[in-house]
Amino acid sequence: MLFTKASEYALLSMILLSQSQTPKDVEVMSSELNISKSFLAKILQNLARDGILTSFKGANGGFILATNPKSISIKKILESAEKKRISVFECSNDKADCPSLRSDTCKIWPMFHAIQYKVDDFLDTITLADIIKR
Repeated sequence: MLFTKASEYALLSMILLSQSQTPKDVEVMSSELNISKSFLAKILQNLARDGILTSFKGANGGFILATNPKSISIKKILESAEKKRISVFECSNDKADCPSLRSDTCKIWPMFHAIQYKVDDFLDTITLADIIKR
């Protein structure tokens, strides 16, 4: 599974935050994006832990981008939101992930792995700034 709701919400919140010069509160963001506050807070905390966002506590607290949108890859956002490496197919990242435990004789893993490599490369080259421009 490549994209989940966490991935979608992370991207939407990053776009929203890119439009703000001051920290945005989770409650305000959840209302603007129509997303569960608790789910959004968890995603934003993951992004902050990974240095993508900066969080501020207090009356004027909230979240803000930690760096320029040009330096934030989509792959980094997705992996931070999901808290795992993004996989196109269940076994595509590593033969050890083979759900059937037959990786040594698998005829399709090389193709899945090649697709995974291309997706990883593609997501690494697209930045938040690229998405904002569209």
